[in-house]
Amino acid sequence: MKPQAKEWVQKAEEDWEAANRLGRGKKPLYSLVCFHAQQCAEKYVKAVLEQKAVPIPKTHDLVALVELAQPELIALLLKKIELEIMTGYAVAARYPGENATRAQARKSLKIADSIRTTVRQSLGN
Repeated sequence: MKPQAKEWVQKAEEDWEAANRLGRGKKPLYSLVCFHAQQCAEKYVKAVLEQKAVPIPKTHDLVALVELAQPELIALLLKKIELEIMTGYAVAARYPGENATRAQARKSLKIADSIRTTVRQSLGN
């Protein structure tokens, strides 16, 4: 794996760990779980783009990023609705008026895990 792609993976894993930790304990932070799950997914997809030497756009739009990562991530295009849901957590989860629920946090972790698994397989991890 290219060094820059490896750095994207390391950063993605930090977000994965943060998302999981923030959902535990007496006072779980569901909005932050959703945000870090989205960031994990985004950084994993950007690792594929880096590996392919595709210029990485400054966007949080997971559908657009996954489309650039073809054919390696073709399976993720079947999950377009889930990608759109996750994209919404990149910004909305950090501002007033938007508070994620426990169910949304669980769903975001499940989606991020699916993306994480698919990308790791693509990268040979």
